[in-house]
Amino acid sequence: MASGAGPRRWMLPSALLHGLDPDSGPDRRRPRRTARDWVVDTCCFLLAVLLFLVATDALTRQSDVPQGVVVADIVLGALSCGAVWLRRRWPVGLAVAMVVVGFVSSTAGGASMVALFTLAVHRPFRYVAWIGGANLALVPLYYWLRPDHDLPYAGSVVFAVLLSVSVIGWGMFVRSKRLLMLSLRDRARRAESEARLRAEQAQRLAREAIAREMHDVLAHRLTLLSVHAGALEFRPDAPREEVARAAGVIRESAHEALQDLREIIGVLRAGESEDAAGERRQPTLAALDALVAECREAGMKVALDHRVADPAAVPASVGRTAYRIAQEALTNARKHAPGAEVTLALTGTPGDGLTLTVTNPPPTTEPTPVPGSGQGLIGLTERATLTGGRLEHGSTADGGFEVRAWLPWGQTGPTP
Repeated sequence: MASGAGPRRWMLPSALLHGLDPDSGPDRRRPRRTARDWVVDTCCFLLAVLLFLVATDALTRQSDVPQGVVVADIVLGALSCGAVWLRRRWPVGLAVAMVVVGFVSSTAGGASMVALFTLAVHRPFRYVAWIGGANLALVPLYYWLRPDHDLPYAGSVVFAVLLSVSVIGWGMFVRSKRLLMLSLRDRARRAESEARLRAEQAQRLAREAIAREMHDVLAHRLTLLSVHAGALEFRPDAPREEVARAAGVIRESAHEALQDLREIIGVLRAGESEDAAGERRQPTLAALDALVAECREAGMKVALDHRVADPAAVPASVGRTAYRIAQEALTNARKHAPGAEVTLALTGTPGDGLTLTVTNPPPTTEPTPVPGSGQGLIGLTERATLTGGRLEHGSTADGGFEVRAWLPWGQTGPTP
């Protein structure tokens, strides 16, 4: 038991352990007794009083005991019964006092047993070992000084020792059971807290995934719409054919943006998981040609250098990341370098990885102001890192801008 009570103690929070060890924490104020505590304390008091009355009756029948000794014994026994009500507040002090009182007063035996039981319940084994051991060591001396006329000396000593050991063992069993219940309750609370934290983390990750999806899907469409609308605003004298083409791009981009937004909102309303949202609309590397064609139809100059022989062989996660990087880089080039020819280069083989580079020269005209949060490249860097690759971006020597990404493909080689 000594090795069982100690290791479990660290598992319990101070509020729970305070119920067993009232003096164990920094706040030693005793909580109010519950109804159950009052019932238990009353039963312990009545048991001590009952044993006190039995011992008093036996003591008064002994004619060889001086009357003064009898009165002193009874007074000590009565006071010991009253002290039982202090057992929760001072279990160690009461047990120590009852070792001394129980040695000189036979009527205090019931209160001594209650004190030992309380000590075993509310204190670790080291207290029980010292105080209980002292109590057991005094038993032979007690019956040698005050022999029992109904039992022989050996029988009296054995009976008293067995009774004391039984009371201590019962108290330690109660303490062990309470510690186990408190430990299980604490584990249940910890499990509930961890489950709640996992649920909150899952919700946060789902919100981030949806936000990323909305940015990736809508930013491309809305940038087309904003650029062409800005061109119409700043060039009202443009040729009729160019105005018609820009209006068509605006109409088509707005229609597709609304369609994408409707699908994303449908995911939110249906409460689909992140995996379901990913399966719903996740382009792969094979859709890169369609993305470039869409940009060209919108009037953007894009030079595609596609040197991946079999795009379908690229892992799905790597292909999706490469597509999103190309989409965001082309969108940024359209916003910040209108009219410039953008070069999109894609190379890679299994084992060496996939390299994607998007480069644009300095803008030839003043770009149309387009609002942006500046989070696109940050999100792309995070995407590439999560895939196991890397992404770098910055200005080129001629004043242009370059986005360069390396993504693992097959056997991961050294990052270039």
